[in-house]
Amino acid sequence: MEKRILGLDPGLAILGFGAITCQQSQGKVQDTTVKVLDFGVISTPAGTEMGQRLCTLFDDLHALIEELQPDLVAIEKLFFYRMSSTILVAQARGVLILVLGQRRIPYVEFTPAQIKQALTGYGNADKSEVQEAVARELNLEEIPKPDDAADGLAVALTAWYQI
Repeated sequence: MEKRILGLDPGLAILGFGAITCQQSQGKVQDTTVKVLDFGVISTPAGTEMGQRLCTLFDDLHALIEELQPDLVAIEKLFFYRMSSTILVAQARGVLILVLGQRRIPYVEFTPAQIKQALTGYGNADKSEVQEAVARELNLEEIPKPDDAADGLAVALTAWYQI
């Protein structure tokens, strides 16, 4: 049975995504194959009016979901850095959840610590350790770039490990 999981690292300026396909043979976890389907980012220019940036996210997310046809979406939960950036990311997350609701696609959410724990075994791992784990788990020759795309793949892998 094949399952497509889309991982999203929410942001207003850069929204990272990573999609994987997971093939499981007759319920046997040891016979599981996980492969990269796609990864990248959706970007909105800083000088653009807020409403237009949110519209870009809305339209591009719809197009991405149409193209990838995920069975499940995994989202990184908000992490509070600075209040001003948290509000912007929260607005982007609202658009993201609206699109998923319109498409009736189920989603799960993970904190940064949960993602780090799932991929490295350590909830306080640094970014490079998580990126190396992503490349290793997906048998990639190099770490996916940009970082936001690697983060999207990390979120997708976390969902696969949890289901």
